[in-house]
Amino acid sequence: MSHYVGLDVSVKEVSICVVNIEGDVIARGSVATDPDQISNFIAEHAAAAERVVHESGILAIWLTRELDKRGVPIICIDARLAHKALSGRINKTDRGDAEGLAHLARTGWFTPVHIRSEASERVRVLIGTRERLIRMRKDLEAHVRGVLKTFGIRMTAIQRSNQRGGFRDQLAQAGQTDLAIELMADAFNPIHRALCAAADAMEDELREIARGSDLAQRLMTVPGVGPVVALSYIATLDNEARFKRATDVGAFLGLTPRRFQSGDTDWSGRISKCGDRDLRRLLYAAGFTLISQVRRASPLRAWAVRLSERKGIKHAAVAAARKLAVIMLRIWRDGTTFHATREVRA
Repeated sequence: MSHYVGLDVSVKEVSICVVNIEGDVIARGSVATDPDQISNFIAEHAAAAERVVHESGILAIWLTRELDKRGVPIICIDARLAHKALSGRINKTDRGDAEGLAHLARTGWFTPVHIRSEASERVRVLIGTRERLIRMRKDLEAHVRGVLKTFGIRMTAIQRSNQRGGFRDQLAQAGQTDLAIELMADAFNPIHRALCAAADAMEDELREIARGSDLAQRLMTVPGVGPVVALSYIATLDNEARFKRATDVGAFLGLTPRRFQSGDTDWSGRISKCGDRDLRRLLYAAGFTLISQVRRASPLRAWAVRLSERKGIKHAAVAAARKLAVIMLRIWRDGTTFHATREVRA
């Protein structure tokens, strides 16, 4: 007889429930969040398990990989949709959630979540590290600018040359006017220099990875797309075959409008902002670059510029981000490059 297993995962403990095809509870239990203990419990109480499901979360990627290595038919399901199904219960408990997940596994009323490869996750680690370093540098600069304004000192625009050394020079110069500012400059300047150097080193590493990737090189032929955008796109999507149609990638990245239709009411709102926020932000920046900085003529750029003149550059950048995502997926699938003189519909 087929069995179905639900796992309610927390950092320290996993609640497990096993049901049969009729929905009767066969076994319950709690074990430590350890793949060996989980697989042993399933082997003991549900050797003929048809499906084992757990919700997407902080431990989902690691746990799915480890249980799959142990031969467990594990499936990671969308936590937001699972929550809607489980929220009908009056009382919420780990035990009850595990049983609810087991019934979802039995009925098949769930949406599987794609688990990215370890290679893609490693690239995302580097991209995330670069992003965090840049944010820390920006936060430090914004804090210093705000403090200096209370003393009537306004810092001028900073150039990227010499790892933004102009910022440190202006801060050191401001330190000559007040002892407190001097102490702040002595504390912050080495940190700022280290953040800039680390961010540049991480970007150099990403450029090197992009140079060694044929796919990244092909994606970078699209105007506005650089090595960071290309690598983030590859690492986030992980597998181009995930999408039935190339246009589906826009909805996957939250770049399509929300819609509400009921009776006589039918409206489209702002973009859904589902999916990966970091890649969506990078694609938006690429769309903005396409409109404002790219000089090479192409039907793609001409379309984006016309749209910006009609709707404004922000709306146009969002539309361009979606179109870039679709074009990049088609290039990925076809093994081609971007042709500036050829119209690409998206």
